[in-house]
Amino acid sequence: MLALYFAPGSSSMAPHIALHELGLAFDARPISFARKQNREPAYLAINPEGKVPTLLIDGRVLTEVAAILFYLARRNPAAGLLPAGDIEAEAQVVSWMSFIAATVHPARRQGEAHARATYGLAERRLGERRWAVGDRMSIADIHLFRLYWRFRNAVRPAPGEFPRLEAHHDRMMARPAVRHTCAVEAALGYELP
Repeated sequence: MLALYFAPGSSSMAPHIALHELGLAFDARPISFARKQNREPAYLAINPEGKVPTLLIDGRVLTEVAAILFYLARRNPAAGLLPAGDIEAEAQVVSWMSFIAATVHPARRQGEAHARATYGLAERRLGERRWAVGDRMSIADIHLFRLYWRFRNAVRPAPGEFPRLEAHHDRMMARPAVRHTCAVEAALGYELP
């Protein structure tokens, strides 16, 4: 049995999308940052960092977006969320995931100008491709989408500022699993700054 601890709109949205994309049964366990549920002893016993996401796999704890997405993709290879049989394509997904976690995710903490420059790097890296790696969506696209979705809603880039990321965002929003996840999380309420 799978259980996902998540906070609406946070980075945990990426594994939330992946679970819906894969059509997996899971127990959704929303955490309220405003009510400091992530600091309660019961949650800290599961994840001592008090962060989300946390995925329970038959009671075993897995944390960090990239690890959870990788696990879900590898456990469900028929879905094609991780390129199969092509080590270079797999390495490109890992490269994207590392870039997103280490460079894109912390960019806003360094100011809006730095964040815009960082999304400019992501824009160039995406290039003319529809998807981050190969000809189909992967876990890298889910991770990239969530961060750009947040940036787009918070900063409101000018039309045409990031056309490739906007097109990628629109392709992702066309997916039923993405729309469903956004609707579920919006109904719970976003508590992010």
